[in-house]
Amino acid sequence: MNSLWKTTLAVAGLAVAAQASAQITFYEHEGFAGRSFTEEQAIANFKRYGFNDQASSAVVVRDRWEVCEDVRFGGRCIVLRPGNYPSLDRMGLDKRISSARKLDRDERIDDDRYAPAPDVSEYQRRGHERLFQANVTSVRAVVGPPEQHCWIERQQVTQERSGANVPGAIAGAVIGGILGHQVGNGRGNDIATVGGAVAGAAVGANVGRDGGGEQTKDVRRCADVPDHARPDYWDVSYEFRGREHRLQMSAPPGATVTVNQRGEPRM
Repeated sequence: MNSLWKTTLAVAGLAVAAQASAQITFYEHEGFAGRSFTEEQAIANFKRYGFNDQASSAVVVRDRWEVCEDVRFGGRCIVLRPGNYPSLDRMGLDKRISSARKLDRDERIDDDRYAPAPDVSEYQRRGHERLFQANVTSVRAVVGPPEQHCWIERQQVTQERSGANVPGAIAGAVIGGILGHQVGNGRGNDIATVGGAVAGAAVGANVGRDGGGEQTKDVRRCADVPDHARPDYWDVSYEFRGREHRLQMSAPPGATVTVNQRGEPRM
């Protein structure tokens, strides 16, 4: 039976497992939760990503990164070493980062500019263990919960001549856009899905005559629209020495992922 290895979303290792290049991933909430974005180049202004003063946790891969309170690397800046930072509040930067850049490896930094030591990822290379490249066999983008958008429409309705005012809610839903994600032993007994829904409901009082005929009604309609800007994570399968492995990543991989002799991902 093929072995199946997966990471847990709450574990920081999912964010950067097996990525080949230096990068940083910012998360909207502590503990690597919520919206996120990953970058390998300098970010002079987080507003371009819709993430200004939004980051609450981060994961750094390989090189050091300087994160700053103001745009264009101004204001108070802190240097993050490679590792996992489940809470930026520890360094006074929760919801306060506006720019970030990767530092040159030979750039000297005073000790007082470094953030507190990060959590060490279980996917860091251990000592001199030998590393290999495993071929990626499939990649699936998994979209998170949809955002709700609402609006008001004025509808014409027909009132029965009985005189009864019927302001009851009109509701309906269409479920679609389901994206499944299988975890576990590969037998299909543990499926997680993310779906979208569209619903409408009548609000407000009837306006018009008390008798029969055409009347108008304000109708509030809402649509759960998936956020297509960026998936929550990527479900990645790869093969190593005849066995299939699976992991979840915050950015799409290349053609291969880096693994140790047991097929476990390494950074």
